[in-house]
Amino acid sequence: MGPKNSYIAYIEDHSGNGTFVNTELVGKGKRRPLSNNSEIALSLCRNKVFVFFDLTVDDQSVYPKELRDEYIVSKTLGSGACGEVKLGFERKTCKKVAIKIISKRKFAISSSGGADSTLNVETEIEILKKLNHPCIIKIKNFFDAEDYYIVLELMEGGELFDRVVGNKRLREDTCKLYFYQMLLAVQYLHENGIIHRDLKPENVLLSSQEEHCIIKITDFGQSKILGETSLMRTLCGTPTYLAPEVLLSVGTTGYNRAVDCWSLGVILFVCLSGYPPFSEHKTQVSLKDQITSGKYTFIPEVWADVSEKALDLVKKLLVVDPKARLTTEEALNHPWLQDEDMKKKFQDLLAEEDKLMAISQVLIEPSTSRKRPLEGEAEDAESTKRLAICTAMS
Repeated sequence: MGPKNSYIAYIEDHSGNGTFVNTELVGKGKRRPLSNNSEIALSLCRNKVFVFFDLTVDDQSVYPKELRDEYIVSKTLGSGACGEVKLGFERKTCKKVAIKIISKRKFAISSSGGADSTLNVETEIEILKKLNHPCIIKIKNFFDAEDYYIVLELMEGGELFDRVVGNKRLREDTCKLYFYQMLLAVQYLHENGIIHRDLKPENVLLSSQEEHCIIKITDFGQSKILGETSLMRTLCGTPTYLAPEVLLSVGTTGYNRAVDCWSLGVILFVCLSGYPPFSEHKTQVSLKDQITSGKYTFIPEVWADVSEKALDLVKKLLVVDPKARLTTEEALNHPWLQDEDMKKKFQDLLAEEDKLMAISQVLIEPSTSRKRPLEGEAEDAESTKRLAICTAMS
């Protein structure tokens, strides 16, 4: 019992190998109060097992009723200029999801006009709904209220960016596994007449914290669905990853799907070396001039550990002339990617993902032998119980 007839929930540590609340050790025989969204871990501070939801705290009413009816919105996973991404739980199944919240006001300002911003979000939803590929993020739901709410599958491993930021580099076999998947995803987009236009490590998500995992392309806010002959003349995307023809095409000739292949080349360069090919760091040459001339920074001692085949693929993607640049299909046929062990690893990861999905589907099927509660009597208790236990973080 707490002050003013309120209740305080606490956790008491009886474990032999440690209980953690929000990464801090409780200590054997000691107690710690729990606040809404506290994360409980066992043995190791990163081994999260539960999230505590305080059902007396009303932090859900800020969200539209249609969303609240289907999901519980939890902690913030990330944020950007136009909104944030939150962890969510499906009420019926307790499965975790990512809820992307886009502020209409901020989005309208950044898009220079409300009508265009609405079109952009609707374009993203239209694109996501029509796509079905294991390496492209899946949309689960969409709510258009005071803000936009896009419900997506949750990728537990976070962004590729976090694995390469700060001059970190990936092992070459890991680069190969990730890049193969990126190429398959972008090839699928191009075959369906879609250019992503904003490929970068922040928009490549990983399915788990394991080094070898499934990756998925996300964030289609800048994408365009192309007609047979359409070219785009809008300057968009992230400067470091923009193709030369994008920087040179404003109001002139336009550009096509080859822009994604350039961006993939930049991503591969960063993954293999740990640094970007084009940067304004320690140089007098502008970023635009570096990119349009195709003059990237090459540090021989860094690349000494990278195979000739990998470097050759990078060089053939970072070609200024889009007509001479490798397509996704040509890149997939490059000698570096003719690795049967890597492809088998990918197939094994896909099979494992399918198996986990099948198991979770079985777990959420309602039992036919359970007694049906008397009308209105047990449903509330059952619903509250489900809220309490659905927070288990796998």
